[in-house]
Amino acid sequence: MTNEKSIIQQKITKLLDHFKTVLYVTDDTFLHNMQTNNLAGDDISLYQFWEWPQGVGLFALWSLFQQTKDLHCLELLKSYYDERISIGLPDKNINTMAPILALSYVAEYTGDEKYLEICLEWADWAANQLARTNEDGFQHITSDTLNNQELWDDTLLMTVLALVNIGRIIKNDSYIQEGIYQFLVHAKYLVDKKTGLWFHGFTFNGKHNFANALWGRGNCWVTISIPILLEMIELPPSTKKYLCTLLNEQVKSLVDHQDASGMWHTLLDDPTSYIESSATCGIAYGILKGVHTGVLSPSFSEFAMKAIKPILQNITDNGEVLQVSYGTPMGRETKEFYKQIPLKPMPYGQATAILFLMEALIELKQVPKLYD
Repeated sequence: MTNEKSIIQQKITKLLDHFKTVLYVTDDTFLHNMQTNNLAGDDISLYQFWEWPQGVGLFALWSLFQQTKDLHCLELLKSYYDERISIGLPDKNINTMAPILALSYVAEYTGDEKYLEICLEWADWAANQLARTNEDGFQHITSDTLNNQELWDDTLLMTVLALVNIGRIIKNDSYIQEGIYQFLVHAKYLVDKKTGLWFHGFTFNGKHNFANALWGRGNCWVTISIPILLEMIELPPSTKKYLCTLLNEQVKSLVDHQDASGMWHTLLDDPTSYIESSATCGIAYGILKGVHTGVLSPSFSEFAMKAIKPILQNITDNGEVLQVSYGTPMGRETKEFYKQIPLKPMPYGQATAILFLMEALIELKQVPKLYD
């Protein structure tokens, strides 16, 4: 057990070291697409390092700082944000708001008005200017696609949590209530009544869930987001009970669909689809986070911990996470689409692995630490 803890500690440090590299890796596929599909017409270089992959990564870095109080993490966050702010931020959409979640925590911790002003600007956009679907849901508009009348499970982590956290920080209850409503309306249309798992998306144009894909990484965003929301704010008892019930039903089904290896497939209910690291780490982290915050039974921990061995095996000696699927738009017609997404090292792969291993150490009664 002591050796396992030591190995996990070492892997977290390697993940962090490599994270600095992948945070600034040029995504040629994304940039090529933005050359023709950029909805805002901004300089595409502004989007290169300020998008949802970086946003998830920055949240993991903040979480690591919260646990370790290692100033190296805080300085990395501040230097990153200072650099991007000086260059200029891209147009606002669901995915470009993802970096605001970690920024809101940094703004609160440091008291830096420069950071807070940006958070306030983006929160006002989300609450008052973001395109809405029927029933007032946040339309999942991205940098290159309007996704008219569409709800995606990604939205909860990429935009809604930041809005709620800013509402908490500045004591704006309307932001908090809006965020709670978004969790409820997304659950209404994305939860699969048969399994308790979540569909990737829903469209009011035709009222269907596209290919009915129970996508692994999309489900992990939910497994992560609900415990974080419950930790972030005090919900009305009835709403808390409802979200806790949704999470418990989802996790029960996730356990039923866990691969014998300890990982999860990119399509949760299709064992012919490849096993995928970012979904596995996100699901395992969300389960442990739910246990540690008291919203899930401790009996679920063993299933999350089954993922430790295969994930450690998928982290190279230089800290790169393998078996990570590339950014995945909506599979609009067939589930086969998800099985064809290529594998590629990405910031969110590093991030979800950091989150999982950090929470696993807490489960093992070990305080995470970085450089000795």
